[in-house]
Amino acid sequence: MLKENRVTFIACDKTYEEAEFVLWGAPFDSTTSFRPGTRFASGTIRSESFGIETYSPYLDKDLNEDAKVFDAGDLELIFGESVRVLEQVKEMTAIIVSDGKIPVMIGGEHSLTSAPVHVLSEKFPDLEVIHFDAHTDLREDYLGNRWSHASVIKRCHDILGDGKIHSFGIRSGEKEEFYWAKEHIHLQRFNFDGLEETVECLKGKPVYFTLDLDVLDPSILPGTGTPEAGGVTFDELRFAISKLSELNIVGIDVMELSPHYDHSGSSTAVACKIIREILLTFSK
Repeated sequence: MLKENRVTFIACDKTYEEAEFVLWGAPFDSTTSFRPGTRFASGTIRSESFGIETYSPYLDKDLNEDAKVFDAGDLELIFGESVRVLEQVKEMTAIIVSDGKIPVMIGGEHSLTSAPVHVLSEKFPDLEVIHFDAHTDLREDYLGNRWSHASVIKRCHDILGDGKIHSFGIRSGEKEEFYWAKEHIHLQRFNFDGLEETVECLKGKPVYFTLDLDVLDPSILPGTGTPEAGGVTFDELRFAISKLSELNIVGIDVMELSPHYDHSGSSTAVACKIIREILLTFSK
């Protein structure tokens, strides 16, 4: 019998009804400040995911057996229309959240993160954000655009207020952003020091986890639009993610892969493996 020809992230083939997580792509790339290309990430990640195993030897868990993930495919987003796209992402997130499932957005540029944060903050007024990134993303605007990927954490702060955002791995930004952060968010430069203490403080609270893949050193993941030297290693990132396992994670995104800047495919392979570890880490 012929079956529907539909590519999913490896082993993310559960039905929507039985799924705990709903994975979906947001192929949008309009405000990227250096090298564009993140719109191609979700499709490339799906096709290349078949090069990795479903089993994680780090966690002794398998996507086939230990995770219930439905892959909803990609949203059809309007290029160049940031505000309208954010509304589309909010609508998608709201559907998933209203059905009691955890949204997992694969970007796409980082600007989109403010949309699921907005939706989840309405359901969880005490929402907190854990943010792994190379960049502060705290500009009020970039070239006049308040919805730039360089402003996304500032937009999340507009929604959540002081003390609700916890950024790690940050190693790039304007001086004013770093000084503003001291008064309004928790920001850890360069690494994940203090993450265990943050996790202890956030236990029992709803947490949104946003991962900009450029937190990794470009020697490990060159396939991104704004590579920044001095990043963390794969194992450091994987171990940091594992520390979040005790938290009440209510939403996730993995952003800013630009696969065509790494013709070897290694950056996409790294992204696939990180997504596998995320899904298995947070699966109940």
